[in-house]
Amino acid sequence: MTAAALIAILLGMILLLIRTLIGPTLYDRVLAVNSFGTKTVLALGLLGYVMGRPEFLDIAILYAMINFVSTIAILKFFRYRSFQVPLVRRGGAQGGKR
Repeated sequence: MTAAALIAILLGMILLLIRTLIGPTLYDRVLAVNSFGTKTVLALGLLGYVMGRPEFLDIAILYAMINFVSTIAILKFFRYRSFQVPLVRRGGAQGGKR
């Protein structure tokens, strides 16, 4: 049963790699990479369960946190073209300030 689950996760990872390579937009590619990271966390957890090594779960949780932070950083970079927080937004209304 666990072998079937691992095969299903690996098949999903292969499909996500294909989506990463041929994704029509940048956001599709970022979503595919994020989903690939999530599948990696699942595979690490399942592998740790099968091997009887609970420390794999710690590694999986750490990888999930790194995956989350890196996805937010990538999306912020592509939105602002910088990792710095903009002090003043350019263009548009000033949000009620006159």
